[in-house]
Amino acid sequence: MKIFISYILLVTIIIMTGCRKDNYDGPTVKLSGHIVYKGTPVEVEYNQVKFELYQDGFGKTGPMASTFQPDGSYELLLFNGDYKFIIPNGQGPFKWKQTTAGAPDTTIIQVKGSQEFDIEVTPYYMVRNVQLTASGGKVMGKFSLEKIITDASARDIENVSLYINKTQFVSGADNVASESIKGSDITDLNNVNLSVTVPTANTTQGYVFARIGVKIAGVEDRIFSAVTKISL
Repeated sequence: MKIFISYILLVTIIIMTGCRKDNYDGPTVKLSGHIVYKGTPVEVEYNQVKFELYQDGFGKTGPMASTFQPDGSYELLLFNGDYKFIIPNGQGPFKWKQTTAGAPDTTIIQVKGSQEFDIEVTPYYMVRNVQLTASGGKVMGKFSLEKIITDASARDIENVSLYINKTQFVSGADNVASESIKGSDITDLNNVNLSVTVPTANTTQGYVFARIGVKIAGVEDRIFSAVTKISL
């Protein structure tokens, strides 16, 4: 009988301990910011450019992984503490700092209450002076391209595209129409022009969303201009 009672008490303690663990408050501290170049957000494709956050202790060894929003923003709910932030190799249309061994380096973020923390990167190019307009069933884009990285690691432009879509998700994977120009056909980076015809089926909406995307040679992710809503 004593053995049976001891067993019941042991089971009860285990259950109560498990309940206490399950009842811990979740993370409530918000960490947010943008990937930026000299304070200007770096625009990317939705759900494509990944980043990782590590926190030592708490029995966890793997990263908390997420992706940047199209405007380069991110937002996480965390506990207070010290975190290691990295962007894995091969992610993004930019260079992220590396160790001497070539591994992605870390940025230490001290989280003490909700805060904004921008992540500085060095893009290969930036899309500048964007003018997007509509006329005669077409969307026209006029813009310039600034080459940021000019040393031995510089890369050429493979092509540049003007995308339009019915929603704010605009990219090579999300569009109703697009038009491109090869990088080798661009004669003046300060004066690039593209136009795309709006499909008839999409004119009844009365507006479209548009943005410019630049494909850099040897880099998977494009860099983009900001998404712009254009009345037709």
